[in-house]
Amino acid sequence: MTETGFDGARELAADTGGGRPEARREPGDLRRVGANPDHWYPLARSRSVRPGRVLPAVFAGERLALFRGRSGAVYALEDRCAHRQVPLSMGVVEGETLRCCYHAWAYRGDGRISQIPYLSRGDGRPPRGVRGYPVREAYGLVFVFPGDPEKAAVTELPDLPAFGAPAYRTMTFSRTVRCHYSFMHENLLDMNHQFLHRGVVGRIRPELLGYTTGPRSVEARYLFTHSGGKRNRGASLLSAGDIRGSDSADLLTIRTEYPYQTLDLVQEGAERPAFRLWAAYVPEDAEQRRCHAYGLLMIEKPRIPGALHLAWPLIRRFTERVFAEDRMAVEAEQRAWDEQGEDRNHEVFPLILDVREVLRANGVPLRPPAAAPGCGQVQ
Repeated sequence: MTETGFDGARELAADTGGGRPEARREPGDLRRVGANPDHWYPLARSRSVRPGRVLPAVFAGERLALFRGRSGAVYALEDRCAHRQVPLSMGVVEGETLRCCYHAWAYRGDGRISQIPYLSRGDGRPPRGVRGYPVREAYGLVFVFPGDPEKAAVTELPDLPAFGAPAYRTMTFSRTVRCHYSFMHENLLDMNHQFLHRGVVGRIRPELLGYTTGPRSVEARYLFTHSGGKRNRGASLLSAGDIRGSDSADLLTIRTEYPYQTLDLVQEGAERPAFRLWAAYVPEDAEQRRCHAYGLLMIEKPRIPGALHLAWPLIRRFTERVFAEDRMAVEAEQRAWDEQGEDRNHEVFPLILDVREVLRANGVPLRPPAAAPGCGQVQ
């Protein structure tokens, strides 16, 4: 995450004209590319996984059961009992184990079976258990590693230095959006859609100053000029309590660093961002046409003590309204894909063509949908 100032951004604009020509060939339908599971994905807010309770979660059609043991540690297990396949999310937490609600089989946090109450030692051979997933808690979220567990130890969590910093206060978002996760990346990176938010932010003229592309990332720098129109009070308060007139300018740095996204807004003349956004889009269903968006909005505290606390409800209302408009647009894009059965977008913005290539190159093929019982069988 960079903090390039206005002068630095203008200099970079002269050096970076965009991405690679070969990245614009659109070799396949991005909406048929799945999210790579070999990363840390937030699957719940920490406060939602209460002590002694079980919370169902999902990643790309894989059902998980999250539970917090007596020690405070959070565990993630495959959400099925190895005995009769009843969901473990219906179970009971006892100490550091999760007991199935049906026959009371007990599972450790790694998925191994620790007890079958009615089975004496030596009577039969119990199954190995169920899959246990690596778990970490950070930034008020529960991160799970759904991919190769051997890669979890060498894969870093996102680095968010503003979270918990004295100069910032964090607002957390958690919403389901009915679209492929790639639509969310494109929406945030392509700031030319500000006409969609005209009723909230007024008239904004976005200017792409330049962008850079790498194997796993795309970073764009925009100059936002507010040139009039009615501006929501929450929008002004979000910019560190600055209530300015028209013709003000902000520098936005937006970055997709697979699989996450960040956005920094720096006001002209400021030394640090007025706010910093981190977002992750976690696919829910196996076909990945629905995702759960987690966002951490870290807002700079104004000089006046307590001012941000008073402004918090207005800022929340503003951000929710902007998100609702974005969700309306991306869900409409997904409906069009569903109706047409393919991606018929005619994208002309080189920046978005490049981020599509990054998402395609780092993603994985979607698994074909499971056939219904009896399908394809000769009678």
